[in-house]
Amino acid sequence: MPDSPEALLAFAHRLADETDPIAMAYFAGELTITAKHDRTLVTQADTGVETLLRERIAATYPEHGVMGEEFGDTAGEAETRWIVDPIDGTHNFVRGIPIWATLLAVERSGELLAALVSAPALGQRWSAVRGGGAFGGAAGKETPIHVSGVSQMSQAQILFGTLRSLESGGLGDAVRRLVGGAWRDRGFGDFWGYMLVAQGSAEVMLEMGPTTWDLAAPSLIVNEAGGSLTDFDGHESFTGPTAVATNAHLHDAVLQILGESLSLQATNGAAGA
Repeated sequence: MPDSPEALLAFAHRLADETDPIAMAYFAGELTITAKHDRTLVTQADTGVETLLRERIAATYPEHGVMGEEFGDTAGEAETRWIVDPIDGTHNFVRGIPIWATLLAVERSGELLAALVSAPALGQRWSAVRGGGAFGGAAGKETPIHVSGVSQMSQAQILFGTLRSLESGGLGDAVRRLVGGAWRDRGFGDFWGYMLVAQGSAEVMLEMGPTTWDLAAPSLIVNEAGGSLTDFDGHESFTGPTAVATNAHLHDAVLQILGESLSLQATNGAAGA
């Protein structure tokens, strides 16, 4: 099978065409819910979708590896690997909130080539190939998307994952400063915050605790939409455990506020030692 970025994205769409109905059937039906060691939840939808994705990838691209949230990294020495989050937003999923998605990304030698975010309960998908721009909309009817042109924090919409994680990470002051100077703030976490930045509906998304499978697909889509996604130190990264996505215009300003807050925390910690 051809494995150009465009071919890989087309295959990712076919995978989602197959797994979306499975996830939706579980969303509308009975769930078996268990808690993992980190207290995050997992359902048979998570494991069932990832199992099918792995089977289909192995059958079509046997030389590719896979890293997934539920069954770990089986990439081995493979140059190309798929990064899979079968249900991003499981806690929403189990509470009947439609903000959840299947995330697929393809990485080759450390570089992301293609990405797809499929949110069937919302009836939306977002996708990108490296160098080819980003797209969003209803499945099969995606159109180009781009980040907003907002360049003043006073006009920006700020999104974040959970206040609890940001507070515990010493960034409560930074969040209050950002929110206090912004037009509006909302707690749209998980993939949704990144996609809203990518499509120009928001300007900043902050999160503590995301992992590679949470960030790989959103990272490429945000960047191909003209935005920036880095860790809190400003390094381009899709591995976590911190992430800030912006429309690029506000990235330096957000990083400065985050950096000042972290520096103050470190100074206070040293003084109290």
